[in-house]
Amino acid sequence: MTALPWRDIDTVLLDMDGTLLDLHYDNHFWLEHLPQRYAELHGISRAMADLELNPLFENNAGQLQWYCLDFWSSELNIPVRELKLETAHLIALRPDADTFLAAIKQAGKRVILITNAHRDSLSLKLERIELAPYFERLISSHDYGYPKESPAFWDALQTDIGFEPSRSLFIDDTLPILRSAGAFGIGHLLAVKHPDSKKGPKNTEEFEALGDYRELLQGL
Repeated sequence: MTALPWRDIDTVLLDMDGTLLDLHYDNHFWLEHLPQRYAELHGISRAMADLELNPLFENNAGQLQWYCLDFWSSELNIPVRELKLETAHLIALRPDADTFLAAIKQAGKRVILITNAHRDSLSLKLERIELAPYFERLISSHDYGYPKESPAFWDALQTDIGFEPSRSLFIDDTLPILRSAGAFGIGHLLAVKHPDSKKGPKNTEEFEALGDYRELLQGL
């Protein structure tokens, strides 16, 4: 990938799941573990669980409640927080993400985490991966009441932290979110080529894809 124009970047906005952390944990939990435990807890077959869950997942994707553990605990009548602990051993940093974070902090960039993850999910991951020291702020979209897919999220972020969009870099593994950021005016956007280590490369369409965090250090 082409070198980033670091002289033109003051603020680095980073997603968490699939960007700094391996998306395998979340994919495994939502696509495998939760449906299996839902079936067990409700005394139904896994096939029946999938028939019940898939329409719910599809109808709520991209909305704030999709990322809310309280919503899913109530909707499914299962203890989602506790179930997430059962697979917490899968939480892992993506290769060299910590090297990148240390380098941009050392370079004096303003570094802010912006995630759609529920605060409980964020806390769970921060207990296992030491991310907090690298960041000025750790922001959940639930703090604002809008997911990152929404233009209202970016307005709220601007009001909250006061940054220059054109002089900001944003890295995320979700294309609709990157498009929302681009529409807001974020000047430098990167997608993630391999958000899930157990799957092949992702088609990042119009966005340049980050493969290796060490690639970003050139010219920093």
